[in-house]
Amino acid sequence: MWKTQWRPLAWLTGAFLICFYLPVGTARFNNAVLESLELVKWYAREHVLLCLIPAFFIAGAIGVFVSQGAVMRYLGPKAKKWLAYLVASVSGSILAVCSCTILPLFAGIYKMGAGLGPASAFLYSGPAINIMAIVLTARVLGIELGIARAAGAIGLSVVIGLCMHLIFRKEEAEKARLAANEPEVEAVRPLWQNIVFLGSMVAILVFANFGKSEDSGALWTSIWNVKWYLTSISALVLGFMLTRYYGLKLWKLLIISIPVVALAILFPANPLLAFTAGFLGIGLFSSTEKNEELKSWFETSWDFAKKIMPLLLFGVLIAGLLLGRVGAEGLIPSEYVSKAVGGNSLVANFFASFAGAFMYFATLTEVPILEGLIGAGMGKGPALALLLAGPALSLPNMLVINGVMGFKKTAVFVLLVIFFSTLCGIVYGNI
Repeated sequence: MWKTQWRPLAWLTGAFLICFYLPVGTARFNNAVLESLELVKWYAREHVLLCLIPAFFIAGAIGVFVSQGAVMRYLGPKAKKWLAYLVASVSGSILAVCSCTILPLFAGIYKMGAGLGPASAFLYSGPAINIMAIVLTARVLGIELGIARAAGAIGLSVVIGLCMHLIFRKEEAEKARLAANEPEVEAVRPLWQNIVFLGSMVAILVFANFGKSEDSGALWTSIWNVKWYLTSISALVLGFMLTRYYGLKLWKLLIISIPVVALAILFPANPLLAFTAGFLGIGLFSSTEKNEELKSWFETSWDFAKKIMPLLLFGVLIAGLLLGRVGAEGLIPSEYVSKAVGGNSLVANFFASFAGAFMYFATLTEVPILEGLIGAGMGKGPALALLLAGPALSLPNMLVINGVMGFKKTAVFVLLVIFFSTLCGIVYGNI
């Protein structure tokens, strides 16, 4: 009996001891709980509607409208390596999203048959090769660190992808063998239609989440000032593609448009209302549509949402409990982090990359965090290590990756990011 029951007993005992010794009532614990709830609230308000909902629809569209043959041709295990990694890194970097928003898109291309190496490069490149964040890094933290971040992130996306491919090459070879035996399905529609359709949703995602900082240049500020106009134009293109080429009835599009336009006029200071109404309308009509493609689009998007969202919110909750928010305290005192990343030693670089990998960074927030840490004595090597590991990973991100490709591959991916970020930090710190 004990041979089969010792593991549940150990888990139950551990859970009991945690509950028994919970430091409820202490100032740090109470504040950490409050910070975790504040972070989840902020995440739900700022990221779920603007970032994740469009990302789920894009992932669903990849699964339904993009042929498996196209994914296999450019990102599959038998694709030309230089082409696969170029497509993965470029397409990931165009999105300029955080480590959580990239997850539905990664899950979409991976389940469609993309090779592990290119899929991993895509997973890393989306949050890490963020053009706006790199420009902001150069402006705030110095041109030298900005260039180092850009070069390091681009290089690591390819290196990490190649390492994942080599470490799991037997599985990749079997995957390629099975793919070779499958007949190639002819595309239902021309490639350009899918490109414009997906591109319009990507544009909505990018422009709706276009960030502004006090240190942004004139060009970025100008784009930020008209971001909702650009989002609206992208939405018009999406509506045209849906009715002209993807089977949505024009009268349904008009019904979707009425509340969107009305909310935009009545509440111009709160464009999130119109934005949400648009995606709710698309979800409602695609889910009840007789057109099988549109119905499958919603069902696939919903499948990604129900699998990913609970893990993300739980991960954000735990990250907030341990580390708090920007400028606030969690269970782990921020002064410990500041002391551990001083200088350019191996330990400092490793700790910076390790801590960054588990922290949650919203897009662009890593720059002011680093500005404060550098002011507290952080070395330039650990600063780069955190910039390379932090935006690309987070605890919520790891939980979802584990659900997509399993614990073993997730652990290897995380270790590779931490290892190469540490290595880049050591090299940069000693230049």
